[in-house]
Amino acid sequence: MKANNHNTLIKTFVALSLTATACGTWAATVPAGTELAAKQELVRNNGSEPASLDPHKVESDVEFNLISDFFDGLVSVRNDGSIEPRLADKWEEKESTVWTFHLRPGIKWSNGQPITAQDVVWSWQRLVDPKTGSPYASYLGNMHVVNAHDIAEGKKSLDTLGVKAVDANTLQITLTQPTASFLAMLAHPSLVPVNQAIIKKFGEKWTQPANFVCSGAYKPSQWVVNEKIVAQRNPQNWDNSHTVINQVTYLPISSETADVNRYKAGEIDIVFTIPQTLFASLKKSIPDQVHVTPKLATYYYEFNTTKPPFNDARVRRALNMALDKDIIAGKVLGQGQIPAWVFSQKIIGGVELKSPDYANWSHEKRVAEAKKLLAEAGFNASHPLSFNLLYNTSESHKRIAIAVSSMWSKKLGVEAKLQNQEWKTMLDTMHSGNFDAVRYAWIADYDDAATFLNNFRTGDSENTSQYSNAAFDDALKHAAKADNVAERGKYYQQAEDRLATDVPAIPVYHYVLAQLVKPYVGGYAPNNLAFYYTKDMYIKKH
Repeated sequence: MKANNHNTLIKTFVALSLTATACGTWAATVPAGTELAAKQELVRNNGSEPASLDPHKVESDVEFNLISDFFDGLVSVRNDGSIEPRLADKWEEKESTVWTFHLRPGIKWSNGQPITAQDVVWSWQRLVDPKTGSPYASYLGNMHVVNAHDIAEGKKSLDTLGVKAVDANTLQITLTQPTASFLAMLAHPSLVPVNQAIIKKFGEKWTQPANFVCSGAYKPSQWVVNEKIVAQRNPQNWDNSHTVINQVTYLPISSETADVNRYKAGEIDIVFTIPQTLFASLKKSIPDQVHVTPKLATYYYEFNTTKPPFNDARVRRALNMALDKDIIAGKVLGQGQIPAWVFSQKIIGGVELKSPDYANWSHEKRVAEAKKLLAEAGFNASHPLSFNLLYNTSESHKRIAIAVSSMWSKKLGVEAKLQNQEWKTMLDTMHSGNFDAVRYAWIADYDDAATFLNNFRTGDSENTSQYSNAAFDDALKHAAKADNVAERGKYYQQAEDRLATDVPAIPVYHYVLAQLVKPYVGGYAPNNLAFYYTKDMYIKKH
């Protein structure tokens, strides 16, 4: 979300297809000498039909890709990790617990109404309100905003939340303790302000394009379910003069093969992901269009820890040990993915985390220990373990699930019966607890291990495994209070060690982002959370 304060006549450049010069600076930073296309339109596949366009009702990159184009937050994080002003143009803090943010003068909603500090207050109260049922209801509590956890758990009223409007343009946030990642966490899509009047007027229908009011570079103009979402430039956006692309279309294609075929046919400019089966051939045939970027994300299989047999940690640990993750990352995938034995990352937020001891054992030794653990839990050849393994509909997820179930079957005699559901349905299944084991993944919300580990904290709104361990929770509490990176890393290691023993979920691999991007798309630059923004891009003449 890059912003600059120089005014450049973008429409003139686009309409005449003139050459961009160094006289102006653009959010979409166009190199000097670049000739722009007259038609500034982008088509990107977004992988699935979004569950919603309500920032408080969603939890995945599918929706956040859209929300990040449609809404602005107080700040954003640049690709170099520095904090960039967005709706707020300046701020100050007192003892790292009282933060005061000053909104940019004259910022407006897409309907022309002013965006105020009270809009932020109301939006954040809505986020933590138990009646909203947001998957991110715990997020402000994890930032240590005063009373946020208690409000989310229904113990205190909304008006006690530690955020207030000092005046129309000044917002004050009070924390219970200093939080090292506070500004980075503030950039999360769940914290963008939403329009109170519109939501109260239209209720659940406020996200329909005809009713939609937003603050970002783009505003949805058309939503054909399971076909496309089309968005146009938002002329009321405070930084509109620095936007180049006029229209963006998001497609919900879940088939990676169909995605690539439509890309080859010229119907898509950016694919959602490159299927493993086609990666090598595409790398050979069109190497300049294959982009692989590191990504702070972990793919895992989550257990319902309250339901037999997965209320037994021995069973969960046995299944973790029996997977040959080197084969999954290197052979089944083969795009640069890294086998995962920790949930966060080996290196994250300046901290280096060690894998459990058994990660360094030979695969044969791990399998032998897995058999022993299963036997202790009462499972053997005469009484084999059998359960349902759920994944969301995708060719890649299916291939991985087949490989995983085959390993468990051959090594342990375990039967994992594969089931698949569409993305939105699977999320509902997870949150209702109606599963044995389910494929999931987490993309970091910010560059710190807590973004992964909080998902297993007792009572967290994203803790769909329903795992609970007091020692784990204490480690996270101490990490949050740590005043230096080394101390924080010590407690994160304790938390990872506990997960390696209890295994509420099996970390399988750490991601990379692998995409095809047309040569004429400029400004494509994913950050380490794998987000890239339409407002930063432009279409070169071709």
